[in-house]
Amino acid sequence: MIVQTQPRTIPARQEQAVAAGALLVLVSGLALTVGLTPAGWVAGAGYGGALWVLLTGALRRAGRVALGPADRVTLARATLTGGVLALVAAGSSGPVPAGLATLALALDAVDGRVARRTATVSPLGARFDLEADAVLILVLCVPVAVVLGPWVLLIGAMRYAFVAAGWVLPWLRGPLAPDRARKAVAAAQGVTLLVVVAGVLPRGAALAGTAVALAALAWSFGRDVRTLWRTR
Repeated sequence: MIVQTQPRTIPARQEQAVAAGALLVLVSGLALTVGLTPAGWVAGAGYGGALWVLLTGALRRAGRVALGPADRVTLARATLTGGVLALVAAGSSGPVPAGLATLALALDAVDGRVARRTATVSPLGARFDLEADAVLILVLCVPVAVVLGPWVLLIGAMRYAFVAAGWVLPWLRGPLAPDRARKAVAAAQGVTLLVVVAGVLPRGAALAGTAVALAALAWSFGRDVRTLWRTR
């Protein structure tokens, strides 16, 4: 007689522990190769702790005890963002943070496909993906703002300003249908900031490209606000 067994579910806390260990190894490797200041170590450690606490809370609210296949990809992206943050906090820019950010952005095109192919699309996964994107964009804004001016921080802050406004105006927390234009604008932010961080553009081109990215983001948020107002 053949007995079929169900695959063992790995608790989320175990996978989170693996991610925390991977972040520690990543930050340690960066410290040994490119060097990190105490601020870089603190930023990396603080980010890792915040990621653990916030993801644990989100899983508990969703009634989940395990991560899905796509969630694991998103967790890997979030771990790479911790390395980028440590470098940025240490005042580093150029090819190393750009390389880590490139890998994180590349994985952004993977987790959604994995969720659809494995039929594991979930509100938690979508929110985790969105917040992982938002944090990486905000981190990339910092070294660009050092070069081009503090106005660049508006790109990273716009998402959080939108969320904060939703606390005051509940209709802003309404659902939004998936939209290709919104996704394209979001992807453009990451690519633009990444190219500027890598230092491959002259200042004029970097300034123009970043300004266009900010304008496109403002248009995208404005369109969403208008939609939510009409359907409130």
